[in-house]
Order: sequence, then structure tokens, then C-alpha cells
Amino acid sequence: MRALSFDMHSQMTVLTGRRRIGKTSLIFKSCEDTPTVYLFVNRGNEVALCKSFAEVISRTFDIYIPEESSFARLFTFLMELGERKRYNLVIDEFQEFFYINPAIYSQIQDIWDRYRQKSNVNLIVSGSVYTLMNRIFKDYREPLYGRADTLLKLTPFPTDIMKDILKDYNPDYTNDALLALYTFTGGVPKYIELFMNHGATDMESMVDIMIRPESPFLSEGHILLIQEFGKKYGNYFSILAAIANGKNTIQEIEDALGKINATGYLKRLEDDYEVIKKRRPIFSKEGTQTVRYEISDLFLRFWFRYFIKYNDLIESQNLPLLAEVIKKDYPTYSGLTLEIYFRQKMMESFEFCNIGSWWEGKKSIDQNEIDIIAIYADNKRVLAAEVKRQQKNFKPELFETKVAAIHKKHLFNYEIETKCLSLSDM
Repeated sequence: MRALSFDMHSQMTVLTGRRRIGKTSLIFKSCEDTPTVYLFVNRGNEVALCKSFAEVISRTFDIYIPEESSFARLFTFLMELGERKRYNLVIDEFQEFFYINPAIYSQIQDIWDRYRQKSNVNLIVSGSVYTLMNRIFKDYREPLYGRADTLLKLTPFPTDIMKDILKDYNPDYTNDALLALYTFTGGVPKYIELFMNHGATDMESMVDIMIRPESPFLSEGHILLIQEFGKKYGNYFSILAAIANGKNTIQEIEDALGKINATGYLKRLEDDYEVIKKRRPIFSKEGTQTVRYEISDLFLRFWFRYFIKYNDLIESQNLPLLAEVIKKDYPTYSGLTLEIYFRQKMMESFEFCNIGSWWEGKKSIDQNEIDIIAIYADNKRVLAAEVKRQQKNFKPELFETKVAAIHKKHLFNYEIETKCLSLSDM
């Protein structure tokens, strides 16, 4: 995001990412030691917004700004200023213009096209409503389509960074504490910061922080998703709650929702909102009906599992009982998250060209299922792994039977390495 534009001409960078991911902090870090105008778009009246923006610009550059009632005229002023001055222009929560005056986007496009080549403005726009930001910049029917020089999506911290952070605050941390941090935050910087600032470096203290009466965690899911879904969020919430509680096939989801047709909702949750993702058995074809859904954001996965399911405890302020429920259920719940952790860790290693799971048949005790099948980059070797919190719960003979089944069907040309991955391998 740094100013290549200062050497050539104005450039536009678009930064997206969920709330609490650190977009604004990253922007300010990238703009250090360079004149920067920061404009935060509050949903409201355009005239009032322009008045506050003019005050910010005047204060930043110590210049007089004529009173403007439209953002188009103010943006024109800023681009003309870029003909004489090199600076960063940051517009945060850019998607909110959609609710203030949608015509602003076509006005920006016209002004940008006229001034881009003859000015030196490093324009950085960011937004946390992913669907709207995608529509604004990636839909060919929209005026700002193709105008961004760089499109960036900020993602949560990788596993190694989470280890380093936890070690900084507690050099003697346990792997179970690391798993708890991963389970509750999914690597989202703001959530990690909240835990660390309160000295919460183990599972019990993290839960205690989350269920305090004033805790932002209690309402965070609502704030995150109602921004995306709007007023018609009921069925989306019900579907996500069902998935979080283990109903992860279309049939199970529709049964949990009273037989409503969930296909369209699931498609939008996956393609438009990117809140869920499909999992198919590795080596299966694209059109296979053997599909499971999982919530891709680990915090939301946890939030729906406990804060939505036990909302009656939150409403009645019986938070100690909610904490007890979470702590008691944690060993089982985190065991499921541990598999996701190892899949992510493997992806971050860049040792593998394909990572997935494998199962056959319907859900049952006797189902053949392998937690992780990871194909090495040489495409000759495969790691087949079962994930258990405790190594002692691993049954090697049973696992070898499952490996033999997938070897016969799909892996006859591969050298197979088998392993049990547990807390000690984190």
C-alpha cells in the first residue's frame, strides 16, 4: 500500500477483511511518515459528512477548505490538491456510501479517471462488509470495476504468529492453551489482543473473559453478520447454528430448519458471503453429492455453537452457567478444531499440493473416514493422519484398515505415510 503513486501517478488500493482483522492499523502503519488524510464514512447525511471531512482535511494540511455539500466536489478538491502535493488519502468503511448516496461511486469513477494520470494521490479504500466491497470493485456492471490497481484481502494470523504472541505473554504456555486461543479467535488480531491484555493465556481465563457481562464477544456475531445479511438474517442464522452444532449435510440442515429448501441460502453463504465452505472427500468429483458444510470463520463457528445455542443464559444473565457449559464441553469441541488447525498448519508449510479429508458412505460408527489426507508437492507421497487430542486414544489397527481402503480405491500409486496428530504435535 506504500506510495508507488508518488513516483508516477495516483493509484488506488482496495483493502477488505472482516471486522477486527486489523485493516485500519495496517493502513496507518503503511502510511507512517507520509502526509495522510483519514476519512471514516459514518452512515448518515452526505452534507454533514462532507462538513466533518472538510474539517479533517483542513486540520491535516493547515489549509482553508471551502464548504462543500457533496462528496463529489470534495473529492475533486482532493484530487486537484494531489497535483501539487503527494499524500495518502484513506477512506475507511467505503461501502457505507452505498447507504448515503449510491451515486457517489459513479462520481468517484468520473473524477478518478480525469485526475489519476496528472496527480499523486495514494488512495486507499477499505471496508469490512465483504459482499458490498466485492460488488463495488469486482462486478463489471459497477462504475468502479477495474479502477483498483491492487485488491487485498486481510486474513487472520497464521499459526506460527499465534504461537509467538502467546509465548510473549506466557513463555510457559501449553499446547492446549494454544488450541484454545485458536478455537476462540481463529487468529483474529483484535480478539487475541483482548485476551492478552487481560492476561488470559489459558482456556479457563479466556472463557471467563468472553462471558463477562460487558464482554464484546457476546454480541460480536450479530454485529458481524447483520452488516452482511441485513434485516433478513433469520434463516441464515438458523443455518449457521445448525452447521455449528454438527448438522453439516443438506439433508440434516433442512431437517433442522423444518424442511425449508436450504440450497439457495447455502450457495449465498458460500459464494457471496464466504462464511461457509463445502468439504468433499478428497479425490471426489466436483458434482458429488457427498458434501459437508463447515463455517469457515472459527470465531463464528464457536459463537453459533455457544452464544446462539445458549442465548437464554445470556438473556437471563446466567453467565456463570454458560462458562461452565463451555469449559465442560471444551475437550470435545476443541478436538474438532484441532483437525482444522493441522490442516491450516500444513497449508502454511507449502509442503503439500492438496490437503483434504476422506470418507465414504453415510455417517455411522462403521464409516470409513480419515481426518487428513495430504498429498506432498512431489505428487508421489501422501500423509494420512488421524487427529486426536490425546495420543492414547489412537487405535492404529483400526486406522490401518481405513488407510488400506483408500489405498485400494485412490492411492495405489502413492507411498503412504501414516501418523496420529495430537496436542503434542502443535
